[in-house]
Amino acid sequence: MQFGKAAALAVLVLASTGAAAQVELKLGHVGEPGSLFSAAADEFARRANAKLGGKYKVVVYGSSQLGGDKEMMQKIKLGTIDMAQPSTVMSSEADIFGVFEMPYLVKDRQHMQRIEKELFWSKFAPEAEKKGIKVLAVWENGYRHITNNKHPINVPADLKGIKLRVPEGKWRVKMFQAYGANPSPMKYSEVFTALQTGVMDGQENPFSQIASAKFYEVQKYLSITGHVYTPGYLVAGTRKWSTLPADARKVLEDTARETQAFVYEKAARDDEELLAKMKAAGISVNTANKDAFIAASKPVYEEFAKEVPAAKEVIDRAIALGK
Repeated sequence: MQFGKAAALAVLVLASTGAAAQVELKLGHVGEPGSLFSAAADEFARRANAKLGGKYKVVVYGSSQLGGDKEMMQKIKLGTIDMAQPSTVMSSEADIFGVFEMPYLVKDRQHMQRIEKELFWSKFAPEAEKKGIKVLAVWENGYRHITNNKHPINVPADLKGIKLRVPEGKWRVKMFQAYGANPSPMKYSEVFTALQTGVMDGQENPFSQIASAKFYEVQKYLSITGHVYTPGYLVAGTRKWSTLPADARKVLEDTARETQAFVYEKAARDDEELLAKMKAAGISVNTANKDAFIAASKPVYEEFAKEVPAAKEVIDRAIALGK
C-alpha cells in the first residue's frame, strides 16, 4: 500500500515537473473563429509546436481575449504577452507603417511580396524594432470593403454623413474624412453591437473579417471598394523576445515566414468563397467606382508625405514595384 502511494506521488511529481518545464508562448489576435487571422495563427502554432520539442508551446488566444489591438501592442512591449497579430494599428506604433494605409497602393499579393522583399525588411521592420516591436513575418488582413445600412456606396460622395467604424489608426480616419464620411475608431470586438444598435451605420474590413464576425447579418449593403490592402504581421516584443534561446527564436521566425504561403493561398480562396456566402445570406452587393475613389485619395497621400517625410521615397518605390 505504501509503495502504491509512493509510486502515485512520484508520477504526480514527474507530471508536475514536466508541465512546469513547458513554457507557454501567448499569441493574441482580434479575429473570430473562421477568420483569416484565426486560420493563420492556428496554422503557425501547429507548425511551430511540432518543431519546438516540447520546451515551449505556442498557445493562441483569438477573439480579443487578450485585449483589442492597442492593448495587445502595449502588452507586447511590456512583455506580458509574447506575440500578436496586428494590422492597421502598426501605423500608430511606427509612422512608416502608414504607407500601407495609403488607398489603392498595393495592387495584388505579388506586388505585396515585391514590396516586402525590396522595402519591408530594410525600411519598416527596423522602425518597429525601435519601438520595441520585433516583426517576425508579413501575413495578411486583406482587401477592405465597405458595408453600411443606408445605401450602396458607388463614389466617395455616397459616404457623406455616414457614421463609419474604422480601426485604431489615424490614416484610415483621415482617408474617410477626405471621402466625406464620419469615421470613428473603435475596437473590433465592439463593432457588431455598434452596427446592430445603429451607433454606427457601417464599417470597412476584408471579407474574412466581415464574414467571420457576421457583420452581414446586421448590414444591408456591401460595396466592393478594395480601398486598402492591409498586411497582417506576426510580431513579438523585443524585451521578451531577447530572453528566448536562439534555437527557439529561429524556429519561431522561420515558421512565421514559411506560414505566409499558407496565409496567401487561404486569403485568395476566401475572397471568392466568402463573397458568395454573404450574397447567399442576402446582403446587397455592388462594385464601386474605384477611379472616383483613387481621385479623391490624393490629399491623403499629400498629407502623409508632408507629415512623414521619409515616406515619400518609400511610397514612390512601392508604386513603381506595382508597374
